[in-house]
Amino acid sequence: MPEFTIDKTFIAEENNHLRTQVQSEYVQLGEQIQRRGFSIDAITKQVQAFEVAVPSWGVGTGGTRFARFPGPGEPRNVFEKLADCAAIHQLTRATPRVSLHIPWDKPDDPAELTAVAASLGIGFDAMNSNTFQDQPDQRHSYKFGSLTHVDAVVRAQAVEHNIACIEIGKAIGSKALTVWIADGGNFPGQVDTRKAFHRYLESLRKIYAALPNDWKVFVEYKLYEPAFYSTVINDWGTAYAVVNQLGPKAFCLVDLGHHAPNVNIEMIVARLIQLGKLGGFHFNDSKYGDDDLDTGSIKPFQLFLIFHELVGAASDSSVENFHPSYMLDQSHNVTDPVEALISSTEELQRGYAQALLVDRPALQEYQEGNDALMALKTLKGAFTTDVTPILQMARMNSGGAIDPVAVFRASGYRKKKAKERPAATSSRSGII
Repeated sequence: MPEFTIDKTFIAEENNHLRTQVQSEYVQLGEQIQRRGFSIDAITKQVQAFEVAVPSWGVGTGGTRFARFPGPGEPRNVFEKLADCAAIHQLTRATPRVSLHIPWDKPDDPAELTAVAASLGIGFDAMNSNTFQDQPDQRHSYKFGSLTHVDAVVRAQAVEHNIACIEIGKAIGSKALTVWIADGGNFPGQVDTRKAFHRYLESLRKIYAALPNDWKVFVEYKLYEPAFYSTVINDWGTAYAVVNQLGPKAFCLVDLGHHAPNVNIEMIVARLIQLGKLGGFHFNDSKYGDDDLDTGSIKPFQLFLIFHELVGAASDSSVENFHPSYMLDQSHNVTDPVEALISSTEELQRGYAQALLVDRPALQEYQEGNDALMALKTLKGAFTTDVTPILQMARMNSGGAIDPVAVFRASGYRKKKAKERPAATSSRSGII
């Protein structure tokens, strides 16, 4: 019996209930922003073209660091994960690629996996390695590190795993590898920090050498956890030092949760753009630390300011080959994972649309005139604009749902999946 999918006809019927209202509000917003010198249709087309990858591990219940509370109808294997990811894309029309995490998503037959993904209308984004946990069949433990371990045999095992991820990625059409390690120390003196960094570079150079010519490697940094005293790749500056030494296929990956509270992340984004080493993002949100909360749930203004930098770079002719990769990276414990990822996709589209409404000539004039108040008001004018009609029209024009969460619930998707998939008490999701 084939698995349930949300039918396009059902989406269209649900859209019909809201179509007239959306069209009316779209016209009103269009008149409003036209007075500011913007074309609503042009902005809508740009929002329609916006894409973000969905993490395979994101469609399962991630839980907290201490417990996991499984939800009904959770995916039990990579094929069921693809089905959930495809449902998100069907409703949002903004998530056409899935980022896999190995070994959880390791396919027995890459050709079969590729064919199933294609039949669902999706493809694959960056591969993600895992050397921060020991697997059942693993020969050497990563308890005291992986790519920076003092034992060369352990480092070789970690390098081999990353190269295996590249090989799987080549077979399924991926073009990038994301590397994050948990290596570091919990106590002063536990690790020789200079030697550990040297070993990391030595390991990454071997992985880099295995990259195809048209691939990229994204170096992800993390302030802490589980290394609470000294994390080897702990901030953007360290990550930049790494990718700068590796070569032109190496870039930094910015996870919004991997910073100390109140760090100016939008400035980090600007610096990496300026240095030509911004590879992409893992989008989420944070209140205290690496919380992996839903995107835009805590700091929507920060998200807008990040997109302000991205939109500015995209329109700057001096910024060459600017094609950052976007991916969601969240942990869901009290919400339906599919609904949470849909909502986060909407918030990314919102921040992007708002950033497109910044009056950049006026902002530049205020900046050059040292008028701090009016510069801020220019940004706030774009940020406080309710761009919901643009997002709704963009989805409707692309064949998606005007209100994707409502359509998801009305379809009975979760209830049907609960019948198709017996409850699982263990997770094969993975968290980065």
